[in-house]
Amino acid sequence: MTFTEQLEKIFVAEDEIPKEFALPVQVHQKTYLSNGEMLQWNGDVHEVYSPVCVRTPEGLKRKLIGTYPVCTPKEAMDALDAAVVAYNNGRGEWPTMAVSDRIACVENFTRKMIEQKDLVVKLIMWEIGKSYADSIKEFDRTVEYIYATIDALKDIDRDSSRFEMQQGIIAQVRRSPLGVVLCMGPFNYPLNETFTTLIPAIIMGNTLLFKPPKHGTLLHYPLLEAFRSCFPKGVVNTIYGRGNAIIPDLMKSGKINVLTLIGSSKVANELKKLHPKINRLRAILGLDAKNAAIITSHADIKLAVQETVLGSLSFNGQRCTALKIIFVHKTIAEEFLSQLKEEVSKLKFGMPWEKGVSLTPLPEPNKPAYLKECIEDAIQNGASVVNENGGATVESFFYPAIVYPVNNKMKLYREEQFGPIIPVIPYESMEEPIEYLIESTHGQQVSIFSNDSHEVASSIDILVNQVSRVNINAQCQRGPDAFPFTGRKDSAEGTLSVVDALRSFSIRSLVATKLNDNNKHLLNEIVSGEDSNFLSTRFIF
Repeated sequence: MTFTEQLEKIFVAEDEIPKEFALPVQVHQKTYLSNGEMLQWNGDVHEVYSPVCVRTPEGLKRKLIGTYPVCTPKEAMDALDAAVVAYNNGRGEWPTMAVSDRIACVENFTRKMIEQKDLVVKLIMWEIGKSYADSIKEFDRTVEYIYATIDALKDIDRDSSRFEMQQGIIAQVRRSPLGVVLCMGPFNYPLNETFTTLIPAIIMGNTLLFKPPKHGTLLHYPLLEAFRSCFPKGVVNTIYGRGNAIIPDLMKSGKINVLTLIGSSKVANELKKLHPKINRLRAILGLDAKNAAIITSHADIKLAVQETVLGSLSFNGQRCTALKIIFVHKTIAEEFLSQLKEEVSKLKFGMPWEKGVSLTPLPEPNKPAYLKECIEDAIQNGASVVNENGGATVESFFYPAIVYPVNNKMKLYREEQFGPIIPVIPYESMEEPIEYLIESTHGQQVSIFSNDSHEVASSIDILVNQVSRVNINAQCQRGPDAFPFTGRKDSAEGTLSVVDALRSFSIRSLVATKLNDNNKHLLNEIVSGEDSNFLSTRFIF
């Protein structure tokens, strides 16, 4: 049996799909959430085809799993108006609500979200081809993130529940919302990455327009009723349709106060320019990244290989934090490649529901062709695919390719491949990877592998000024969620983490007065009467 035939065999017929992993029915979304109501949609719909193909008499075909509305700019603007009215220039029910009450709403939502876990997890798996085990992890990690966000907000509010006195002025400093947030998440972590911006935005008192990612839309549908029932009217509004059709008018309106996007820097730049008052727009962006690994002559090769495989091929390399280019010292390049090929060959490939599977079909229909193009370009410029069967493709499945030696003439040197290709560059001097990072338009993270403390120390002091996180003898990653997550250059704007996200979606505001008997009496009356949700000494437990 040829390898191509082996790849074809991973796809099964409809009746061979294990019942416990099958969707109970196709999900045809006919409603969307706007202004506190689940509105009926009778217009055009987008058909959602899974990256998982099924065997049919006509050959392999992507499985249809559902449809969702393709709304027009009118529905998007109606949703924007609902969010604007709900915020009401900061006078709405939600932005003026006590922090403890907002927390109670989010806790209620989370309970209802957990009730939908089985369906949401299956939709993650079927929509983007993520393994069932990793889909469960994504759901569970999202719930953990929500509870961590609640705990962090409680801590912030406790610290803010006291008055400060400086130079004859008494003040209380708290955090206030920013306004209307336009939230757009990515397809690779369509639940988790979206909620790491959506939840902090909501809980801080903002109102929201939420556009699900193109790949990973249906999985949010089971959660819409929870959003509707747990938050006041107009606080959460979903918008559907072609981004280039519905988003420009939203930005041009000037009514968007915060843009949060995890995706392309090119798209982010274009959207920001559409806003008529850019200085009033806060942008919280997670953008392009081409994280490098630097494997020095003093590295533990076995460890470096293990982390490279994890870092470059987890979820098929479709992570912004993935290792997307590998620099290896010439003296160990041969041994590194030998071990890397061996470890890649051990990875199990197959359908997302298979136990222990590491490599699964790709959700983007044009991705395999693009990856092939990158490999052909590399070969034309002097590189080779060094692992057996590297780059083999059947429909939506692309087998990982190790490409060596990569140089600056190749697409793989510059472009973020966002897929299962591992470009490897041999180097002689540490100055070579450092120069690469300096000249790169990306600046998220880097991994350095070495057991030489002097080598690591001297590299750290340079690398921290090129990227936002330096990982020592470990792959690049986002977590733990308590750590700052950001980037330099075109890789990010703003900082995300549990605490940082709460700060990103709010601003410090204070109430202050001169310290005299009359004002002390006035403040005491307000506080004791609990007449203000902002000026308060209530302590959240």
